[in-house]
Amino acid sequence: MVQTYQSPVRVYKHPFELIMEAYQRRFPTTHLMPILVSSEIVNETLSEDKAQHVVERLCKLGFDVPYLLKKLTGVDYVNFRQKNSLDRRKRTLHIETFNESFSNRLIIKETCVYSVHPDNPNWTCFEQAASLDVKSFFGFESIVEKIAVKQYSQSIAKGKEIIEYYLKELEAEGITYVPPFKDASSLKVPAILTTSYDDDKEQSCGGASISSEELNIGASASTVDLQKMEKQFPVDESQFKLEAEYIQRYLGELTPLQESRLIQLRTWVAELQKGKVPSDMTLLRFLRARDFAVDKAREMLSQSLVWRKKYQVDKILSEYQIPRVIKEYFPGSWHHTDKDGRPLYLLCLGQMDVKGLVKSVGEEGLLKLTLHTCEEGLRLCEEATERLGKPISSWTLLADLEGLNMRHLWRPGVQTLLRIIEIVEANYPETMGRILITRAPRVFPILWTIIGAFIDEVTRTKILFHGGTDYSEPGGLLDYIPEEYIPDFLGGPYQFDDGSNLVSIPASFDSFLEEGISSVDGSMVPKSMYMTEEQFEKERQSGCFIYDESVYKCVSLTKGQVHEEVISAAEKGGVICWDFDVTKQDVDFTVLRTKVSVPLKEQVSSPTTHGSPLDVLTSMNQLLVDSDHRSVIERSWKKDIDYFIVENPLACHEGESIQGSHVISVEGTYILQWKFNEPVNHPTHAKDFIESITSSKAKFMYYYEVLNSDDYRRQSTMRIHI
Repeated sequence: MVQTYQSPVRVYKHPFELIMEAYQRRFPTTHLMPILVSSEIVNETLSEDKAQHVVERLCKLGFDVPYLLKKLTGVDYVNFRQKNSLDRRKRTLHIETFNESFSNRLIIKETCVYSVHPDNPNWTCFEQAASLDVKSFFGFESIVEKIAVKQYSQSIAKGKEIIEYYLKELEAEGITYVPPFKDASSLKVPAILTTSYDDDKEQSCGGASISSEELNIGASASTVDLQKMEKQFPVDESQFKLEAEYIQRYLGELTPLQESRLIQLRTWVAELQKGKVPSDMTLLRFLRARDFAVDKAREMLSQSLVWRKKYQVDKILSEYQIPRVIKEYFPGSWHHTDKDGRPLYLLCLGQMDVKGLVKSVGEEGLLKLTLHTCEEGLRLCEEATERLGKPISSWTLLADLEGLNMRHLWRPGVQTLLRIIEIVEANYPETMGRILITRAPRVFPILWTIIGAFIDEVTRTKILFHGGTDYSEPGGLLDYIPEEYIPDFLGGPYQFDDGSNLVSIPASFDSFLEEGISSVDGSMVPKSMYMTEEQFEKERQSGCFIYDESVYKCVSLTKGQVHEEVISAAEKGGVICWDFDVTKQDVDFTVLRTKVSVPLKEQVSSPTTHGSPLDVLTSMNQLLVDSDHRSVIERSWKKDIDYFIVENPLACHEGESIQGSHVISVEGTYILQWKFNEPVNHPTHAKDFIESITSSKAKFMYYYEVLNSDDYRRQSTMRIHI
């Protein structure tokens, strides 16, 4: 497996020429990077006007590897080749490095770029990318890969430290400015001067009298490598880049490899979502939830984005109004912050009338409240990050269980809780920074046994239990919550105003700090506020909106199958709009028009399973048993006579989101058609019939509607926000 690394953009607030002088001082070796044993220049070219300077260098590195591995390979050092291309006119330095030792067993490549900051010509940017591909290494492939990753991570961390060290050294010598390169107008075509070096010839460093034309550029900013640079920092990828200072300020301390994983995920999402990119903090939460495994985080994020779109979560939450019964009887709300600056949510779970709330607002109502609370928590975290000047990415839950008893184990209520936990875990990962549970009664272990299995291991480590009155002792609430915010019923000075149990969602972080909540006393929901039997039955049958109710339809196709939506009697001037996401495999999409009357699809009954083996095998072929997956276009119909292609076929790949529209210029019957994507001119054999049955399915979800021209102009695209 190829290991890859992509750095964020690291910014030095110094001119490019001064950075180059500091960079030069690390050669031929530096005490700051003992892994670099030696470096020798083997080839050097310098243009006549001294604008372009190319240095090729042989670097010898010493790794800290197990003794057995050293004896097996018979070498103490590893050789790397490095090519540094300095363009003083463009103020760029490109560094390319690859391994010379064991090149038939493993491939290590690195590309580094120093360039001028696009917004400030007196600052310098540094970017780094690398790849490691261990093909075979005497059975020690895994060990070699781990050693290389470890050594490279250390070298990355050292890179900026080394530059800053030599910048201070230059300052101590009185060198704080290096004049930029001045073009010689008299030179039209620069000649190239070439110098070859013997193996035993050493390169000396420049002296204290500095000009940019005199700089000799040698080795890489980090000399071991792990990544394959497929594109050498092209300009059109600038939207995918992140600056290191931004990461530290808004996202927190990350290791070099974690930064790389974030950039990889960000690039993938930006390419597929076409501008609808979740925030960097959201991407980081999904990465943390999957231990920074990019593929797993990408899958989890993709499913969450599909979920939000499929069930129109953003639209629902934007229109959500807290019901009266929730305002009056739900015992919880936001309550100031903990000592780390995280928003604090206070929930008196033991005072909650679970049955009354479910019977009053239904499962969907409680789910909407939970999702609304999660969204509000994310917004409060963003505001806390701005307010406090440090990254705040999660909140704290203070759950008081006083009053928890067997009535809280009401099965529909527990099922509702489990569903909500499952949804929150999947779509709001790593939002809970800490969970403080106080006054847990004897019945709690029963409830924990039920719900604990639905909480992932990482979240479990964030839960702190306080039974009895130990929450007021050392290690209790005072270690996590400012004393003035600890409620009086938990031994603190904070007293809630008398009145209703208003769940007050603040408009801003400032008002949130000032207001807190007025009351958390729970009480039984009056039966007069319960839904009627008709309402409850409708709720039960329809299910929770995130499971069943959706304007989107989900379809699976196997080889040779199609799915079509027929739009009859389409009127001229109308607009057909479609929106679909391919979640697995590839599909082909097109729009057709026909003047021929489209017959109803015949329902084909499945053969009995007691028939012949051929009948059983035939019953497995969805091309025969599922009329929804057969085209309404008859084989006898002729293209451009009986039917017309009004939108050219489009190959849609897994992970892509497609939106489009077609203005109806000719009245008739229109057909939206999706096909399983398969190679053209594929021969038909008996084995292909078996493959059509057993091949993996393509899956997509879609939505379409037909609008008149006025409605179409009023339509606006909904923004996905997490």
